[in-house]
Amino acid sequence: MQRNIEILPDRSALITKVLSCVLEAYERSIEAHGQFTIAVAGGGTPRPLYEALAEQSLDWSKVHVFWGDERYVPSTDPQSNEGMVRKAWLDRVSIPSENIHPMPTNYPDPATAAQSYEAELQSFFGKEQGEFPSLDLILLGIGDDGHTASLFPGTDALKVFDRLITVGKKDDRPRITFTAPLINQAKEIMFLVEGSAKTKALQAILAESGDSNIYPSRLIQGNVTWLIERSAWEP
Repeated sequence: MQRNIEILPDRSALITKVLSCVLEAYERSIEAHGQFTIAVAGGGTPRPLYEALAEQSLDWSKVHVFWGDERYVPSTDPQSNEGMVRKAWLDRVSIPSENIHPMPTNYPDPATAAQSYEAELQSFFGKEQGEFPSLDLILLGIGDDGHTASLFPGTDALKVFDRLITVGKKDDRPRITFTAPLINQAKEIMFLVEGSAKTKALQAILAESGDSNIYPSRLIQGNVTWLIERSAWEP
């Protein structure tokens, strides 16, 4: 496991830094294997990043966008991560539609949707059942309760280690989510954290020992960079 932590003075500096990191990951990936695969996060923190990415002159034909988790709602719903990312970024650039890989939310059963997205990932990356692909970059945040993606405290999703995608749950409402082992397989993982409401959870997540069932972000043990706005870092 490799873990890097950088504290930024405010939100503007946080977004500037993460934009730089994303662009560097893009360049490395294009040079290494001719494309860039990124899994995006929902929430308010990364929205300015997506808006900034929309202003970049990149070769969008080489960028493939996936989602780390999704509420089980239509993309037109205000709570949809897909809808937010499309509005802030993807609808504003000339990325081919086939390069956009949203999580399906149109199946009657969320478990079937999870299986469908897992099959799409396996097909895209040329993996067999049981093999885990390595995305170039996965963006994540944390909640006040220590969750990341849709891996919530005390839920069954935390125990899934043999699948790429599973069903998460919050307040008895289903979500679709990357599993912890899929996230950990990424070449780079980047957490964006801001706000004093996250301080308690952040301290518990970064502590040397702790309970990942209570603070699920502790499950993420790959090549992780933490980019933290100062008010989230200081008690």
